[in-house]
Amino acid sequence: MTPITGVVITLNEEKQIADCIRSLFRVCDEVIVVDSLSQDDTVRIAEAEGARVIEQAYLGDGPQKAFGVPYASHDWILALDADERLDDDAVTCIQSLGLTDPSTAYAFRRKNYVGHHWIRAAGFYPDSVARLYNRTQAGYEPKKGHAAVKAPKVEPTGTHLHHFTYHDLKHWIERINQLSSRDAWAMKDRGVPASNWAPALHALTATLRKLILKGGIFQGSDGMTVAMTTAFRAYMKYAKLNELYENERVNRQA
Repeated sequence: MTPITGVVITLNEEKQIADCIRSLFRVCDEVIVVDSLSQDDTVRIAEAEGARVIEQAYLGDGPQKAFGVPYASHDWILALDADERLDDDAVTCIQSLGLTDPSTAYAFRRKNYVGHHWIRAAGFYPDSVARLYNRTQAGYEPKKGHAAVKAPKVEPTGTHLHHFTYHDLKHWIERINQLSSRDAWAMKDRGVPASNWAPALHALTATLRKLILKGGIFQGSDGMTVAMTTAFRAYMKYAKLNELYENERVNRQA
């Protein structure tokens, strides 16, 4: 089997990181953890599980995920988030891949969970993400917001990752608060302007997309929950973007 390096970024992931590293070691020869200066036991646990830890203040999603890649011993990189695990079918698939074409990245279908409940509604499944790639021809785009792997070719494997997205609905809302702050910061960095209309407009667009285009209106409470939380995140990231500009203006005048 072609050697693979696993890479994962963390911030206060003491409850998740051990299982993530163990999952990566099912197919990887080494695991690199890029930690954003965690205040809990993430680093200690990661090292105890056999990972190499590199500490780096958070640079944004894409840059942070790319930061550990030059430290890898191998060109083939398997990137997981701390709350992701390889399903058995993905392990079998990866072990059977020849990995002879560095221009091809491989995508997996994520099973997104809230607690123990697998959410299939409104586009939550199949949620295809490229995770296995060769660093000589592919890598994460340099976006500070949510970033994806860019490669000349992406081949779907049809196999799965378990994505333990949220512990429960309370955690879902807490994560929206965190992620919308990250999104607002990234948008401001890109020069996206403030707009009083943007929060409501994007929330409405997100609602229609999830309920109508993704069929959430026909998918019961899961479909409605996905639509409402997606709309809430869209609203809050643009509202927070406006707040960033307002705070900047006030600070200049002070």
